[in-house]
Amino acid sequence: MKQPLKLGIPKGSLQEATVRLFAKAGWRINVNGRSYFPEIDDVDIECSLCRAQEMSLYVENGTLDAGITGRDWILENSSDVHYVEELIYSKVSSRPARWVLAVDKESGIETEADLAGKRVATEMVNFTKRYFAERDIPVAVQFSWGATEAKVVNGLADAIVEVTETGSTIRAHGLKIIKELMQSTTQLIANHAAWRDDEKRAKISQIALLLKAALVAEKLVGLKMNVPKIKFQDIVDTLPSLNAPTVAPLYNSDWFAVETIVEESKVRDLVPLLIARGAEGIIEYSLNKVI
Repeated sequence: MKQPLKLGIPKGSLQEATVRLFAKAGWRINVNGRSYFPEIDDVDIECSLCRAQEMSLYVENGTLDAGITGRDWILENSSDVHYVEELIYSKVSSRPARWVLAVDKESGIETEADLAGKRVATEMVNFTKRYFAERDIPVAVQFSWGATEAKVVNGLADAIVEVTETGSTIRAHGLKIIKELMQSTTQLIANHAAWRDDEKRAKISQIALLLKAALVAEKLVGLKMNVPKIKFQDIVDTLPSLNAPTVAPLYNSDWFAVETIVEESKVRDLVPLLIARGAEGIIEYSLNKVI
């Protein structure tokens, strides 16, 4: 490439998960102490650490060619960027994050309309203002620097708009969710000018392909086993597979080697069933990428 691709890596809660994902995809990123410019083992990429909340702004104005951030912060900033790939992962799970409207469970507030004239605390100020304005509900939206759930408990707000995956932290603060406003997934985005550049577009597409492949592989494992000929069809019919299992005869015997890819969550139920039907020598192995 004539110039390296300027790639934004999200600093903060997504940083560690993103570095791990890139490692599975084939890139080693080394974050050195307080440096905002991590090393990467690819001469065609220059990395910069950037808060997810600001990533889309830097991609939009060309400071970065591409970056990884949440769909929520793109909407919050009303950024004009090219959506390259949805990458569903977070610091703790592979579920989309939910932005919800929550109130004190003893408040008597049941709907968003009940908040007319009241105070709403959130980090997503612009999004929240647009949401209530579109529904013609007058509220005072206040920016929250953190510990947003405590704002209602301390009487600083009547409601919050906060991000959650399970809702457990919100419930632990004595709040209840009355509305889910948005689901947000992690996005690989690009500057429009970079996307029109053939070399940079090819590099961004390569990153998208391999990151997506690494995410798919996280939920899957490979299974190998030996299967007797007389029980072959019964066992193969039991196996889930991306397409069809790979089968090869074992040397000088009436047995076959069978290999397939399955969802990891199904292995605990599948293995006892395979053993009961005659499979032997079962091996489970992890995957880096599935394309």
